[in-house]
Amino acid sequence: MAYVSASSSQLLPETSSRCVAEGITSTHSFEVVNFSLLDGMGTGNFISSSTFSVGGCDWTIRLFPDGSAAQNSKGGAVSAFLCLQGGAAGTRVKFIMHLLGKGSQSWSSGYRAHAFASVGEECGWTNFVDKSRLRWLLFGNNNCFTVRCVLTVIKDPRMQNVVVPEPNLRQDFKRMMEEGKGKDVMVHVDNQLFWCHRCVLAARSPVFNAELFGPMKNAQSVEIHGMKNKCTGDQPIIVIGDMKADIFRALLHFLYTDSLPDHQCDDDKNAVMQHLLVAADRYGVDRLKLMCEEELCRSVDMQSVASTLAIAEQHQCVQLKDACVRLIVSPGVLGAIMKTDDFKHLAASCPSVIKEIEEKMGSTLRIQ
Repeated sequence: MAYVSASSSQLLPETSSRCVAEGITSTHSFEVVNFSLLDGMGTGNFISSSTFSVGGCDWTIRLFPDGSAAQNSKGGAVSAFLCLQGGAAGTRVKFIMHLLGKGSQSWSSGYRAHAFASVGEECGWTNFVDKSRLRWLLFGNNNCFTVRCVLTVIKDPRMQNVVVPEPNLRQDFKRMMEEGKGKDVMVHVDNQLFWCHRCVLAARSPVFNAELFGPMKNAQSVEIHGMKNKCTGDQPIIVIGDMKADIFRALLHFLYTDSLPDHQCDDDKNAVMQHLLVAADRYGVDRLKLMCEEELCRSVDMQSVASTLAIAEQHQCVQLKDACVRLIVSPGVLGAIMKTDDFKHLAASCPSVIKEIEEKMGSTLRIQ
């Protein structure tokens, strides 16, 4: 405690206080596929994102392909707005809206601060992006883009006596994996050894659970995945064949942290996701399998669609299969895809898929 001198030469106590303003920030991405089909909806007509919640309020992103206002009747610009769908009147926000292309390249962006007086009110930009410029940008972006809104809902100032930290279980398990304390099982993959915690592997994967705690746990030598698993006393060694070390490392990262690795090479991201999906299915890690399927649905392109479709068929990924078939039968792409070795492999390994493609196109494919 500090003191100041008064004219009476007395030491007076000095006190202080603090007002803390709070804001809750979240991001919502609204992906628009085949935008050219929306062109011509008419002024005032819009498409809407799904409802997302931030700061106790419900929101949507509204996109007007031909503009929202009467003065924009020629449809020369796309309008974009944030709409309050549910919440308290007077909710104050700050938000940034980006128009993103492939690789999260920003084509357009804007910032707004606004207080929403009532539910249903909109705030945004009548001329968010010029349509002639957007058409040119979409030409090299598979006719798709993403509207990403970074929204901060500003809360009324309040006193905080106890601050509860964010959950850190994920960070703790990641540190446990990296430090290696208490690891009690060795996994041999692609000529590399990984020390792990058997309780983590067993809790996260029913296959590892069977190998480590099932009837085979006391076996001295057991055939699994085409190779031998060995157990020496209390120190089992699991040998995994037909998997790259980097893929197992990514699988292990998910088993410990319930998240994908932060750093992945953009050049072969699709290939990594394909192999990781196969590994997830192989070890019964359903959440990871669905996350890989979601990533592949977003990133599948002409170079990877044939191999991705083969994996989707072999591992019963219905949504991923539909996304691949839609891309293959879209105008102007089939010829280039059929020339790839991956498509020839697809035709040989999954003839039923080729029949589905032919049925959708109404013609027979000539595969050489």
